Amino acid sequence: MAAIVLIGAQWGDEGKGKATDLLGGQINWVVRYQGGNNAGHTVVLPNGEKFALHLIPSGILTPGVQNVIGNGVVVDPGVLLTELGGLEDRGVDTSGLLISADAHLLMPYHVAIDKVTERFLGNKKIGTTGRGIGPCYQDKIARVGVRVADVLDEKILTQKVEAALELKNQILVKIYNRRALEPAQVVDEVLGQAEGFKHRIADTRLLLNQALERGETVLLEGSQGTLLDVDHGTYPYVTSSNPTAGGAAVGAGIGPNKITTVLGILKAYTTRVGSGPFPTELFDQWGDYLAQTGGEVGVTTGRARRCGWFDAVIARYATRVNGITDYFLTKLDVLSSLETVPICVAYEVDGERVEEMPMTQTGFHHAKPIYEEMPGWSEDISGCKTFEELPKTAQDYILRLEELSGAHISCIGVGPGRDQTIVRRAIV
Repeated sequence: MAAIVLIGAQWGDEGKGKATDLLGGQINWVVRYQGGNNAGHTVVLPNGEKFALHLIPSGILTPGVQNVIGNGVVVDPGVLLTELGGLEDRGVDTSGLLISADAHLLMPYHVAIDKVTERFLGNKKIGTTGRGIGPCYQDKIARVGVRVADVLDEKILTQKVEAALELKNQILVKIYNRRALEPAQVVDEVLGQAEGFKHRIADTRLLLNQALERGETVLLEGSQGTLLDVDHGTYPYVTSSNPTAGGAAVGAGIGPNKITTVLGILKAYTTRVGSGPFPTELFDQWGDYLAQTGGEVGVTTGRARRCGWFDAVIARYATRVNGITDYFLTKLDVLSSLETVPICVAYEVDGERVEEMPMTQTGFHHAKPIYEEMPGWSEDISGCKTFEELPKTAQDYILRLEELSGAHISCIGVGPGRDQTIVRRAIV
């Protein structure tokens, strides 16, 4: 019995899809446990074919793997159907995808409110994707949300939508001067979309626990990253859910004692999308180099990612908060050709050296990186198959990151392809 959590250890976009794909042949189930279509995973198959996934678990590309959208996810029905159709048009078998009856549905009024709220905030905006994720989670916590199972009972669905729009329309019309939404029209739209996915609705909590009891391996896949966690991230510039490892048990409906491994994904440098503090962010030619060489554009949003050097302070924090047992280091190849590679080993906050995450929002906002310079390498490492084949300076860089992060770097990505991964220690 094994439940493995896959978690981003920075601000997301670390390459979790590549890790899921690598493990695909050794696991039976892949579960997306939080978030919505506000994040994306890119998977490159051995034939070079590239897939961008937004809502559907990355295991969908591995034959024989059962995929689950868990109860902790918020599901936009239109996006779900579009993504399924796109995969099927490219020959991907999607019959193994199930959706938790307890996941929440993202409704048209969630998107409307998200967009007008961000515009209203102006330069104080959070930097959301405008896809309605936050408002949907707000309704979940306020106990006025619509769950996936509600599409199976038109009467309940109608009651919930009517109740929600009594308030939402007041907000849209009287505060934001937008048009009110008709409850009947929203219900008809959702019921029409449900025809395309209601056969996938299941008690996934039961199925996952039964699978673990049979000794099967379950991979719990989060979106975003540790520093975007609503509790443990750089609040308020965070997502609306818990991508940290603790959220995996809640968002999938399994006990935390079932989790045997927590695999953190680290990029060999650091990126961030959206607003918020970012101590190692670069505004010079090296930031441009990382962005261009690393192809740093958001999979889902198309927004350019902010780039900076590796931050060991947040890596140590991620190790502790998630209980990370192993790391998968991605995009090491992007650093090839640099004479030296800086690593942020600590911060300076108000004139003092700080080696752990500052406790306050103000402290983190004022944090200045303290760097340690490591020798770089000029060799092309994209074809390396073992750790020993890497240049000595690249090996030293990895070992230093491992020491600073506090967990074993078990896998190393040396290119975007499925076969461009060095495995130092097996995860499964």
